[in-house]
Amino acid sequence: MAPQRRAGPKAAESGGGSADRGERRRLSSVRRNRAHQESQKKSLKVAFLVSSAVLVSLLSWSYLVCEDGVTEVLAHYSESLRDRFIEVPCSEDYDSHKRFEGCTPRKCGRGITDTVITREEAERIRSDVRQRIQQTISQAFGISSSSMYLTKPTFFSRINSTEAKTTHDEYWHPHIDKVTYGSFDYTSLLYLSDYTEDFGGGRFVFMDVGANKTVEPRAGRVSFFTSGSENLHRVEKVRWGTRYAITISFTCNPDHGIGDPVLT
Repeated sequence: MAPQRRAGPKAAESGGGSADRGERRRLSSVRRNRAHQESQKKSLKVAFLVSSAVLVSLLSWSYLVCEDGVTEVLAHYSESLRDRFIEVPCSEDYDSHKRFEGCTPRKCGRGITDTVITREEAERIRSDVRQRIQQTISQAFGISSSSMYLTKPTFFSRINSTEAKTTHDEYWHPHIDKVTYGSFDYTSLLYLSDYTEDFGGGRFVFMDVGANKTVEPRAGRVSFFTSGSENLHRVEKVRWGTRYAITISFTCNPDHGIGDPVLT
């Protein structure tokens, strides 16, 4: 009988040992899974931090390039340009908007000319300025001028070195006109004062990958471009003096068109 009494505890001990080994294996598997998950979380965190650092570096580099020295000047204020046009690849922005055949950009780029408006006309701001700029844009992009509609906001800007009072005054931030205003398809600027003569800073900067490009304002100079993300841009801070310009924008959508301003 004694062996039988000893057998009971042995069988129970054997069964308990098997259960303990199973529990240990389960716990070990749980720990391995947790360790793997923690490792994945750390890897994702490191990847996020690295990508964030790269993004910040790129943005900082782009900002510094704009502030401390633009790589290429497309138009110096001291030169008189007959016609200069630089074609750039169109972005995909236009695919998400309704297309208007014969007007919506299929050819994208940026142009500068000093022959549309004379310096004297820039001082007087004659009434036919809008039509002449519109004709120049339509010829450059190979579209019908009758398909283009003046759109808001079309505005006169006066920028000086006064500190910004609201976020709306912070004109120097990079932006895309099609995103900012929605209705824009073509943007033009008529400058009414001279860079280095009437003001310092205030150059117009196209923010291209690897090499920003700038336009130096000159009284009577017209700069124009397609309004999508292919022409991300900003204006440098005006350091001294006053910079005058008129923004005249066009849309291909007649629903967003406005009539010519009427002087009374």
